[in-house]
Amino acid sequence: MSYQVLARKWRPRTFHELVGQEHVQRALVNALDQGRLHHAYLFTGTRGVGKTTLARILAKCLNCTAGGRGDEGVTSTPCGECDSCRAIDEGRFVDLIEVDAASRTKVEDTRELLDNVQYAPTQGRYKVYLIDEVHMLSTSSFNALLKTLEEPPPHVKFLLATTDPQKLPPTVLSRCLQFTLKHMPPERIVEHLARVLEAESVPFEESALWLLGRAAEGSMRDAMSLTDQAIAFGQGRVEHADVAAMLGTLDQRHVLALVEALAEVDAARLLAEVANLAERAPDFAGVLDEVTAVLHRLAIAQMVPEALDNAQGDREALLALASRFTAEDVQLYYQIGIQGRGDMASAPDLRTALEMTLLRMLAFRPQGVPRPATTPLPLRAAPGEGGSTPSAGQSEGLAAGGAPPSGASTEPAPESSSREPSPPSEPPAEPVAPPPWVEADPAPESGPATSSPPEPEPAASRPPTPPVDAAPLEPSAAVEDTPPPDSSSADQAAAPDAAEPEPAAVSNAADGRFSHADWLAGFEALGLGGLTRNLAAGCVVEEDDGERLKLRLDPTLSAMRAEIHIERMQQALAEHGVPRRLVVEEGEIPSSLETPRQQAERLAAQRHAAAVEALGSDPHVQQLQQAFGARLIESTVKPAGDLH
Repeated sequence: MSYQVLARKWRPRTFHELVGQEHVQRALVNALDQGRLHHAYLFTGTRGVGKTTLARILAKCLNCTAGGRGDEGVTSTPCGECDSCRAIDEGRFVDLIEVDAASRTKVEDTRELLDNVQYAPTQGRYKVYLIDEVHMLSTSSFNALLKTLEEPPPHVKFLLATTDPQKLPPTVLSRCLQFTLKHMPPERIVEHLARVLEAESVPFEESALWLLGRAAEGSMRDAMSLTDQAIAFGQGRVEHADVAAMLGTLDQRHVLALVEALAEVDAARLLAEVANLAERAPDFAGVLDEVTAVLHRLAIAQMVPEALDNAQGDREALLALASRFTAEDVQLYYQIGIQGRGDMASAPDLRTALEMTLLRMLAFRPQGVPRPATTPLPLRAAPGEGGSTPSAGQSEGLAAGGAPPSGASTEPAPESSSREPSPPSEPPAEPVAPPPWVEADPAPESGPATSSPPEPEPAASRPPTPPVDAAPLEPSAAVEDTPPPDSSSADQAAAPDAAEPEPAAVSNAADGRFSHADWLAGFEALGLGGLTRNLAAGCVVEEDDGERLKLRLDPTLSAMRAEIHIERMQQALAEHGVPRRLVVEEGEIPSSLETPRQQAERLAAQRHAAAVEALGSDPHVQQLQQAFGARLIESTVKPAGDLH
């Protein structure tokens, strides 16, 4: 007997043997069991997903005689042993009329087909018309089919199959029950191929089946045909190297070498790997596709490690690689790879396009992280990374009397002098009715700013609301403080005693110790910005021995730890009187300590709560609430000190 290809030998003969398409299987089985049979079914989907197979199984279910020859014999589990089942399996059932619409497109062919519809079935219970590639019929053929398709004789069933349902007229679609068959995922294909090869006693490697599953592109028939070819190519074995050579795919080890070079930020190694690939004359566009596919899997490994498949037998290697990239780098590299794939058509040659795309990944990599950090998996969003941190930190620095006010004192000086005439006119501003909600604004500020020197600075640092801010202040104190702004600034320049953080730093330097309280008080004075500020804001002081200052970093910010940021922090500390060799190590932050970011957020929350409370107790606001049913939206409330 001649050899039968795997695709035909392993064609499912019952619904329970069907691989995939559970949604179609469930609907048809329930309809058969309940006797709710439609007269026309339309199966759509790409090639090799089971359209014709489903139609033949349905024809067997309709004509199986194991349960009787009447309508009660219709079943969802055909026996496969009766004359009708065997005839359908062998392709010789008289009442199953299979029509290839691609070769019978004329209206005359359709009319000839429909002339026999009125006659009763010869052998089976139903006469089944299976029209494959029905979208190839002409418009006249569809028109000739419409009436019979809508009201066929009770002994006739129409089973239509097509790969392009968009070409079918809406009048045909409305007369059929349509079932859309899905693409087969590689996992399902690999599982089925493994079962078939085990039954055929063919040795195989799982990674080779993954190559076949992806090459099939969702078609089970293509996968079975490729498996036949692989068995012949490998002399009765299905091995990874043979399948890769047969398909012309790239060895995954070369792709992983390229990704490792990206992880090491090693441009020389990257070009060397491309040169090594060029000796094998690969498809460089395919190489870039493989690199982007690996980057996609790295992103999955970072976010949901348990969802990473073992498609190439490289799951452990990818998990190790994923910890060497930051999530931002993976997303950036993927985007550059996708764009570079589209630019290949305009490049001088494909190798140049590949090299430029890979080098572009390194060139546009964020320079703030010069060396890749080890990222714990799975990634979690860093808590508390709000945009309010800088403003809160600035206000905290103002309250603590940090160095920024000294720089800002040159600006408020003319403003305060320009506002000198306003204090005398403030007694008329005694109508206490307008400013009650502002009265609470200086209250929280008066807490941290109990000493007289910092008081004029917050008042002068709010030019947008001079009359409102000046009203709650004591007129005598305001008049007293405003005349000598130049002298106070001169005092600050001449005597560093006027600025609180600087004497603290000097005294600490004398003691040889820099405490965490000093770190919080003088954080704003360091003048850090960008990623360096974000990194420093997540640190606490662990110990200081006079020569080495050790900071503990929140583990959620480990991706930002880089030498360039540590050097900037060390230089800023030295400029403010704390010359130390700075060491930053990751570790859990004790609950008894708070980082500068946490302190800024806490102070911002306190100011916001005070502002909300002040507005809630304001009689004007209460009058609006009572008269108009107004509601205070707390999220829109911003303390006056944070408006700038």
